[in-house]
Formats: sequence, C-alpha cells, structure tokens
Amino acid sequence: MEKVILLESSGNVKFPKNFLQHFHTHIFCTRGCINFVFNHKSYSAKAGEFVFWFADSQLTDLSFSTNFKAHVLFVEREFLDNNIPDQIWSIDVILHSRANPILHLYHKNDKVKVVSNFSLLNKRFLESGHRFYNETLQLQMQLFLFDMWHIFAAEYERRKRTVESGTLYEQFMQLVNEHCMQQREVQFYANQLHITAKHLNYVCKQNTDITASEWIQRYAKERIILLLKKKNLTIAEIANQMEFSSRSFFTRYVKKLLGVTPSEFRNRLA
Repeated sequence: MEKVILLESSGNVKFPKNFLQHFHTHIFCTRGCINFVFNHKSYSAKAGEFVFWFADSQLTDLSFSTNFKAHVLFVEREFLDNNIPDQIWSIDVILHSRANPILHLYHKNDKVKVVSNFSLLNKRFLESGHRFYNETLQLQMQLFLFDMWHIFAAEYERRKRTVESGTLYEQFMQLVNEHCMQQREVQFYANQLHITAKHLNYVCKQNTDITASEWIQRYAKERIILLLKKKNLTIAEIANQMEFSSRSFFTRYVKKLLGVTPSEFRNRLA
C-alpha cells in the first residue's frame, strides 16, 4: 500500500478503497464546499479551510458542491503514527482534531504552507531512488506535522479565548482538556469555576447526560492510551508525568479505565 497519495480534486474526491481504514485524510478546500457528518455531527468546510479525518473516523453523508475544488492528501496511518514527533503537542492536537475536524486558515501564508507541505511530502515519497529514502521521507513527515501544529496552535488559542467567555459547561470542558493529565477530581474543576461539585455535575448532565467525573475519566483515558503508545516512555515516566504518587497507584487507575494494566496494554500492542 502506498504511504502517500496526493490528489487535485474537482467536483468530488476519488477516495482510495477503504480509505478510512488505511489512511489519515487531509483536505485543503480551495473552492466550493464539502459537507459531511463526523461523529454524528454535521459539518461544512468551505474555501480556505482545512479538513482532517483520522483513520477509523465515524464519517458519513459525504457530499460536494458542484464547484468544489481541493488539494487532498492521504497518508498511510502507520507511517504517520510512527513518525509523530515526541512532543506533548501531539496529544493536544490529536484530541482537539478528534473533536474538531475543520481548521480555518486565517493567514495567506498558512494556506501556501499547507499546499507546499502536501507537495513536498508527496515528492519525497516518489523519490524512491534517493540513497537515504526512508530517512528523508520520515524527516519530511515530521516537518509536515510540525508546520501543521504551528498553524493549529493559533486556532487552538483562538478557541480557548472564545470558550473562556462561554458557558460553564464550555469552560469546564476547556479546563479538563488543559488539566486532566494531573487533575482528576471534580472538586478541582468546581473550585476553578467557583461553583460546587454538585452543581458542576448538574451542568454536565444537563448539557450531555454525562457527569463531570465521567468527562474527566474520558479525557484522562485518551491521554493514557496515547502515552502508552509512545514506546520511548517507561510506565514510571508516564505515571510521573501524570503526577501519580506511585507506579502502583497509576497501574490501578489504568486498570480501572482500560480493564488491563499498563504492561498488559503494551503487550497487546506488540
């Protein structure tokens, strides 16, 4: 299977067979719009916006405007996943993108950079005769990700400022996103919002029918899984990053969330 596929699409996109199983999909829309349902929510991306779908995304009801035009990049899932730079940013980007598949590119330079990076990655992939083919391709993949994270940072900060002036529920979700690595008690978030833990649970149940504690566990679970997939981190180092008092306490917490110990989870990955 090809690691990288670059398409210039008009009218619609000719997706590879079973693309959601095998590829992470990047779409930069230059004209018209693309409509889709992502995780049971409807979205519409227009010219100047960047769309990203993880492999295995819950994606349905794709449609395109008649004047649709876009640059479309498919990257084989294992190739991209294996070359994610070892940065805490990777966790924030992954979690944010799973909830927000559309990124608006506000600056002309960002739009040029995205198109350029699409082309550079594809060019490296096609240059199979290069003496250091694998090394240069991996580096190009990492450069692509760093550039996208740079663009993502501005959008992330903009959303954060918007949420800070939003509802209690929106503020809670932003706080969980920022602090769940170290703070796993409802009372911490209630204190930050100057309300009682009981009222915070009421707010969450009203908005989503999910308690504050369940939301904290969901976010912590996502981060634990991502950290355990990083082979260069020991279990003790992950426990330390998440500020558990001991490795044994971390192990018990992980088993409660995942149903297996950290070591058992890693063994299954192998």
